Amino acid sequence: MTQAFQDYYPDNLAQCYGCGRNNPHGHHIKTVWDGDETVTRFTPQPYHTAVPGFVYGGLIASLIDCHSTGTAAAAMYRAEGREMDTLPAYRFVTASLHVDFLKPTPLGGELEIRGRVREIKGRKVVVESTLWAGGVATARGEVVAVQMPEHFGG
Repeated sequence: MTQAFQDYYPDNLAQCYGCGRNNPHGHHIKTVWDGDETVTRFTPQPYHTAVPGFVYGGLIASLIDCHSTGTAAAAMYRAEGREMDTLPAYRFVTASLHVDFLKPTPLGGELEIRGRVREIKGRKVVVESTLWAGGVATARGEVVAVQMPEHFGG
């Protein structure tokens, strides 16, 4: 298996609830390239319920958010022709998150989030992501991600 973008995050910046491998309570999402798109797969648990049978919208928003910031970092490396384990390390934070809920997302199966980079401009990357459940698009999001200032994260 290809190493996920989040596996390259330095230990001091791997605490995020959505994507940090060092957060024992987090989602631990893993994002990889699939051609020009990025993909994350996540299976919600029964405690991710909004109403019986459906996924809580906050979880959906957090999945789109972390998928997109990981995509932003990988896109910046790719744009520069660099491997993700090279320095300086890129990490992105969310400047804007917009999510449209298209249909209720059923609980009880794997979700797939696919992202595309719409724009890279300086320290900003705009990513559009779609969340799929059983082959049906149930949410769509746009994240404006900005490169994390060096003094963040200790």
